[in-house]
Amino acid sequence: MNKDARMQLNRIVSQLGLGASLLAASTAPVWAADATKNFGLDVKITAQSEDDRDLGTRSGGDVNGLGLDVRPWVYGERGNWSAFAMGQAVTATDTIETDPLQDDGETSEQGNDARQPDKSYLALREFWVDYAGLTAYPGEHLRVGRQRLRSDEGTWWDTNIEAINWRFDTTLLQATVGVAERFSDYRTDLDDLAPEDEDRQHVFAGLDYQWTPGHRIGAKLHHSRDDGHLANPGERIDELSKRYTGDLTWFGVHADGGFFERNSRNRLNYWAQLTWLQGDTDQLQQQVVGDERLATGSRSQDVDAWAIDLGLRYSLDDNWKVGAAYARGSGGGDDDTSHQFMQTGLQSNRANFTGVESRLHRYGEAFRGELSNLQVASAFSSWQLGEDYDASVVYHRFWRVDDDQDVGDSGITAPLQAGEKDIGQEVDLVLTRYFKQGLLPAAVAEQLDERSALVRLRAGVFLPGDAYGSGTDSVMHRAFVDFIWRF
Repeated sequence: MNKDARMQLNRIVSQLGLGASLLAASTAPVWAADATKNFGLDVKITAQSEDDRDLGTRSGGDVNGLGLDVRPWVYGERGNWSAFAMGQAVTATDTIETDPLQDDGETSEQGNDARQPDKSYLALREFWVDYAGLTAYPGEHLRVGRQRLRSDEGTWWDTNIEAINWRFDTTLLQATVGVAERFSDYRTDLDDLAPEDEDRQHVFAGLDYQWTPGHRIGAKLHHSRDDGHLANPGERIDELSKRYTGDLTWFGVHADGGFFERNSRNRLNYWAQLTWLQGDTDQLQQQVVGDERLATGSRSQDVDAWAIDLGLRYSLDDNWKVGAAYARGSGGGDDDTSHQFMQTGLQSNRANFTGVESRLHRYGEAFRGELSNLQVASAFSSWQLGEDYDASVVYHRFWRVDDDQDVGDSGITAPLQAGEKDIGQEVDLVLTRYFKQGLLPAAVAEQLDERSALVRLRAGVFLPGDAYGSGTDSVMHRAFVDFIWRF
């Protein structure tokens, strides 16, 4: 299928999806006759200030603007069946980020309009059908459609994606297994998928067992298969060109003492996870000719990598908590084998690791690192006043594992210098004022992270280290103020 045909198909799919959302809203009372039915509207106003993600190495990189994000949703139940749909309409003065799960502020470096976000767009966030009658347990569900896949730590899964997902949730045992593949972004402004999502299938599973109250052990498994095609030698490379294909398998084991639970009864909370990555990939090789990048072929590599993720938090009293965390994703390798860890591609790296309701980026609100050839040491403190206020302050220190390799995706687009490991340091501040508790059905509430109304400041100040060279800016910041209402 040629590019024009794909663009037209994606527009049609997006329009059909939005139409389906409106149709679901109009027919909800019929679907949910004599049963629980709900509909509502989420309104979010976001102010963003960012300067500057390229550290002064090229023009642009700044974002300053105000955005309005309106999300109508409808939910219905009938017997063991339920259904949910959520649309989205965004308008803004700049291409700002209204959703922490999406990097709406990222712009195309090579000018490809197919992945260039608009200031205003329509989208379909979720649409799924759920069946809860396979077993007699109330916490068992089979869900089909575009849905939120999420793990508590945020480093494996936290995204909206088309999936078939079975979940089993009891006091002692939690399990999930499913398959997923992204077919479209369901946005009117994006015509093509990102290259890492196109032709990529995911199979995943997770198991958690509570061996004693407040303490769990578990394991996760994730396999991705990318059977797409790399550019042939001599073809032009742009931002929609795949950089690698192949098969990758992640396996992790963990122990959790309520580290990601904001209402944990344990005074001391802990988290420890070890993850192995195995597989094989074909890496695209390229060279710069004039002002173009051209493919020169591909290189096959085995992947043998690992990552560790540790966290410890202590409650000083009912209001104050302190803690520390450390994470490391391996790097290095040779021509035949890569030791550079990478994440599943479905992660957000956002979690409640400070012990309050607000979710923070595990590796910096400004830097937003991926755990790939990267090690991060963090120290934090949080404060909570009843149900009305919470605050978190986090300090991060970043290093490269291998000083000759790049790191994974991050919120910084400046190039790294060979031979230097010191990436930099960052201080984050997140303040939230909650106004009232929402009254939502359980199946809907799990899709929504916030309460009915709040005001939140999310800010990070990043100080680059020697790895970015002497000619870069000495400071970079990213800050948001969010106003959220749910009707």
